[in-house]
Amino acid sequence: MKILVRYGLTAALLGIGLTAPAAAAPRQDQERRSQQGEASYYGREFNGRRMAIGERFDPGSDSAAHRSLPLGTTARVTNLQNGRSATGKVRDRGPYARNRVIDLSLTLAISGQALVQKCGSEAM
Repeated sequence: MKILVRYGLTAALLGIGLTAPAAAAPRQDQERRSQQGEASYYGREFNGRRMAIGERFDPGSDSAAHRSLPLGTTARVTNLQNGRSATGKVRDRGPYARNRVIDLSLTLAISGQALVQKCGSEAM
């Protein structure tokens, strides 16, 4: 199942000193990008483990893992087969399987119906 990941990087995250206009116009200090590929979700064995951001993983959270997005980035994951999407925060690094773009908490994966494959010892 293919998914689409959209995310925005603000100027502060990029280290660029741009300011946003005061009006309700689109923000000039925000860059939007997307990636297409497969997603997976964290298995039960990850519950309570520390993530790269320092927090403990909670399967009921909106956590996601991405290889290169800055920690704290908000990412929208869309299931390309049914158009449903969910939004989460990048709080960890991964996925470590080459064929996947992002790992999701179980709650985030179910809400976007973007389930593909479980990550962890059972998926290896």
